[in-house]
Amino acid sequence: MTFFHKDETLQTLGDRILEATWSEFPSLAQNQIAMTWIVYDAPVFVNTGGAVNVDDFWQRSPRGFQYRGVERIYPASVVKLFYLVAAHEWLEKGMIQTSTELERAIADMIIDSSNDATSLVVDVLTGTTSGPEIPSAPFETWKQQRNIVNRYFQSIGWSDLATVNMNQKTWCDGAYGRERAFLGETYENRNMLTTNASARLLHSIIGGVTVSAARSQSMMELMRRSLNPADLKANLDNQVTGFLGEGLPQVARLWSKAGLTSQVRHDAAYIELPNIRPYLLVVFTEGKPHSTNEAILPFVSQQVVEAMAGMRDEG
Repeated sequence: MTFFHKDETLQTLGDRILEATWSEFPSLAQNQIAMTWIVYDAPVFVNTGGAVNVDDFWQRSPRGFQYRGVERIYPASVVKLFYLVAAHEWLEKGMIQTSTELERAIADMIIDSSNDATSLVVDVLTGTTSGPEIPSAPFETWKQQRNIVNRYFQSIGWSDLATVNMNQKTWCDGAYGRERAFLGETYENRNMLTTNASARLLHSIIGGVTVSAARSQSMMELMRRSLNPADLKANLDNQVTGFLGEGLPQVARLWSKAGLTSQVRHDAAYIELPNIRPYLLVVFTEGKPHSTNEAILPFVSQQVVEAMAGMRDEG
């Protein structure tokens, strides 16, 4: 059972948004997009600094829409949100100690989506390092250690996390040595997420119930994106241009984490707009040439903004 409940209004609007997207981008197949959309009706219980306690928070079920929300998809850099949460959990429990370099890596992993920074974070979380292939016995130990993040998220007991995998580093050119061996001959062990799982994690962060209220706020601070055109122009790798943030008016407030490879283009975002209900939107797209198409995610985002504006007088 997922954390949101189906809503007929959102179902109609979500179906309409997808139909408009396929009409605008006819080469985008129906199995090349996945979407989870959560709307926060009043009284809004997210982005309140953790004002709602954990038990009460999870008793509240926002309304939502999903399309292929349980399909396992390579997440690219969206997985870094899970490593962010794990890092804060480890720090909170005293499993690792903070340092200037670790704090710098955590920040760069989310703000700039640095793969090099993520490599250090994964090393610290798991007590493993990359390098040449190693004999089978120590490699089995290494693999066991690398699955600690998976074991942590499985221990939470969320049904949305039942089929996901998050034990791989993110790369620019690809994995080598023991990292390549760990991926499996046909990459069967690569990272895999769903839009529902990604939405639930983001939902918990913005709700202030991930690890602690203060740590949730710290995570949100790293995810905050500027929509100022000057800022975007100054930083071409801004995780807004070509993603959901580009489809927003400049007055919006955006917290997000994008993911991009030659095969996928994703974004997971929490959005606040004046006089409109806050909402959470996760969209994954797969396949060439869609991964290089910077118009798809902004188009979906614009459609959602229009739908949200139409809900102003609802209820």
